[in-house]
Amino acid sequence: MAFGLSTEVLGMLAFTLLAFWGVAGWALVRTLRQEGRKVEILRHQDRMDTYSPRALAELGEWIEANPDDPLVDDARDRYNECVETLRRTDRHFYDWSDEEIASLERR
Repeated sequence: MAFGLSTEVLGMLAFTLLAFWGVAGWALVRTLRQEGRKVEILRHQDRMDTYSPRALAELGEWIEANPDDPLVDDARDRYNECVETLRRTDRHFYDWSDEEIASLERR
C-alpha cells in the first residue's frame, strides 16, 4: 500500500483520473474539430450560419410569443441575419436542408 491507501481507494483514484482526462480529452478533440470546420467554412465564404435549425425555430417562436419584450428587435435582427446568411451561402456549419432554408421567412 502506497501512502497507506487501500487498493480500492487507489483503484477508484485511477478510474476517476482516467475518466476525467478521457472526457476532457474527448471534449477538447471534438471542440478543435468543430472550430477547424468553422475556419474552413470561413475561408471559403465570409459568413456562416449562427443558429441550428432547432435554435432558429425556437428564436422565431420566442419572437412571436414576446412582441412587446424590449429585446425583441435585437432577436428579430439576429433571426433575419441568420436567414439571409443561409440564403446567400452554400456551405453551412449546421445541418440545414434546402427545403428548410427555402421555408424560412424574415420576421
